[in-house]
Amino acid sequence: MALNAETDNEEFVPLTAEQAQSLREMNPSLSPWWVVVAQALLGVLVALLGWLWGGERIAVSCAWGALAVVLPSALFARGLTGQFARANPGTAVASFFVWELVKIAVTVGVMYVAYRVEKNLSWPAMLVGLVLTMKVYWLALGVKRKGGAVRNNNA
Repeated sequence: MALNAETDNEEFVPLTAEQAQSLREMNPSLSPWWVVVAQALLGVLVALLGWLWGGERIAVSCAWGALAVVLPSALFARGLTGQFARANPGTAVASFFVWELVKIAVTVGVMYVAYRVEKNLSWPAMLVGLVLTMKVYWLALGVKRKGGAVRNNNA
């Protein structure tokens, strides 16, 4: 059952090496380390704003929230950029899920350590630090890349 007879008659023509290289240059991938650095910078900014707004207790709580995002993200980025994750597509998928599980466990662990170590923890401030730092992922998705579409002129 064809949805469009015109597309059924078209043959798939692979890109040439030059076209593939041009496509990679026009659409560079975003390093996960850029996201980790941006999260760390935003975490510091949130902690400073917390200090200005509510003092040391709020700043430390915001910093714990930011740490609960930055540390797991750094481990995740390290895991995804390692040699094992790049071995083949199967190990890349498995590596993604393993490191995502590690990220979740470390996030919960950091929050537990904050609860045990910081006697004067402000949970709302910690959650604000966590949520704001986590939202850097959305900024990374919005980063505009150079270039446009590459057309396959082999047809």
